[in-house]
Amino acid sequence: MQKETGEAASGDCHSPETDPRHIEKQAFQEGWRASASTIPAVLAWGVVSGMAMVKSGMSIFQSLGMSLLVYAGSAQFAVLPLLAVGTPLLVVFFTAMIVNLRFVIFSAAVAPHFEHLPWYRRVWYGFFNGDISMAFFPQRFPPSTFGQPAGKIGYFAAICYPGWVAWQLGATIGILLASQIPESWNIGFAGTLALIAIMIPMTSSLPALAGVAVSGTVAVLALGLPYRLGLLVAMLLGMATALLVDKLLPGNDKEEGVAA
Repeated sequence: MQKETGEAASGDCHSPETDPRHIEKQAFQEGWRASASTIPAVLAWGVVSGMAMVKSGMSIFQSLGMSLLVYAGSAQFAVLPLLAVGTPLLVVFFTAMIVNLRFVIFSAAVAPHFEHLPWYRRVWYGFFNGDISMAFFPQRFPPSTFGQPAGKIGYFAAICYPGWVAWQLGATIGILLASQIPESWNIGFAGTLALIAIMIPMTSSLPALAGVAVSGTVAVLALGLPYRLGLLVAMLLGMATALLVDKLLPGNDKEEGVAA
């Protein structure tokens, strides 16, 4: 842990306030307290995802494999209809790539905090980086903390690992119970509610609010496009809007967000 937190190894005794392991443990507890409220939403969304995979024609083992390897709910939902109708794999790949473009932005935002780690550790943490981590990590560790690694591993682990476990548990439940839950229950609506619960804490600034408004509006207007291309268009325009608003806002407004 000393190597990961950037502390030099030494034979000196550390007080609790300066001991690297204690710092990471405290950061983990802090991260868990901050993000624990999102676990039920992630679990519910995982259940819906698992059911969707099975109902699209995938076998139980294929569904479990996709859940473990892909770990991206929005991309899974975007490509499942394409896989079901035999869409060429190149189109499926391109669709998933576009839907997941936000992860490139997420990685760029978080990467400087972990640049002291070897590449394989950065790859490991990058796999778990997602919507939940971006809802909490930048607020706790803003760009002004670049080069100050203490506490970041513990905090990041607390907001990412439990969510991954909740997602896999929910997906497994959905996969195994898909045939037992009738369509009339309309359980997909629970997934929508889960996404809203996750999205609200993330919409904490004017650029984010503008991006959500534009992407939501475009998604509704472009609902009739084939292959769910309306979702891709909505994502691209939403991200472009958020970036544009972020550039146009004065520095103080960026920090204050929607608080007035």
